Amino acid sequence: MLRLISRRNFIASVAALPASAGLLAACSESEAEGTSANTVAQAETTASTSAAPEPLATVDAAKLMEPGPLPEMALGDENAPVTIVEYASMTCSHCAHFHRTTFPELKSKYIDTGKARLVMREFPFDPRAEAGFMLARCADDKYFAMTDVLFKQQESWAPVQDARSALLQIAKLAGFSQESFEACLTNQELLDDVRAVRNRGAEDFGVEATPTFFINGNKYAGAMSIDEMSAIIDSML
Repeated sequence: MLRLISRRNFIASVAALPASAGLLAACSESEAEGTSANTVAQAETTASTSAAPEPLATVDAAKLMEPGPLPEMALGDENAPVTIVEYASMTCSHCAHFHRTTFPELKSKYIDTGKARLVMREFPFDPRAEAGFMLARCADDKYFAMTDVLFKQQESWAPVQDARSALLQIAKLAGFSQESFEACLTNQELLDDVRAVRNRGAEDFGVEATPTFFINGNKYAGAMSIDEMSAIIDSML
């Protein structure tokens, strides 16, 4: 479970986190401790093949879709035959790669056509990832626009020395003022809720690395290609 920190210390940690630390812990918390070699290797194997990968596990789809600590952020028809739940971290390079390469075609091919619905859930491993998700939540109906920009511009804020200033510049382009930016990142209730989403994913559904996908309850890890996702989704239509 992530350690709770004060609002002032949280803001300071976003700015002062060493440039390498966010990326080191981004895609697997235990990877930084050298204990998740099998998970990482399995995820990379999943992402390297165009055939439909076997699910790592299956969870109760009804339980997976029960309301959580925060309102769901979703794209697509809620009655779509396929539901994709993605657990991601804003500082995860594999998540950014997925959203830059696979997601656009996934959206046009399946989400926009009513075949699939995507639900995105927060699974931050570090204060910078928490801050990114908090800003996306504070952006009201621009949640996905904000996460899209943060993924696309990840190298401009996640690994830099002063991430707070970099995030502020991005946030201003999304309509934030200095005041609303500060108010968002000092919202303790929102920070607690983002962490609660992460803890629920880990404790109830066994999420260990990002991105992790649950497609109609079947669990897959790694930044899958559009061919892999198509093979899985098509088998469910």
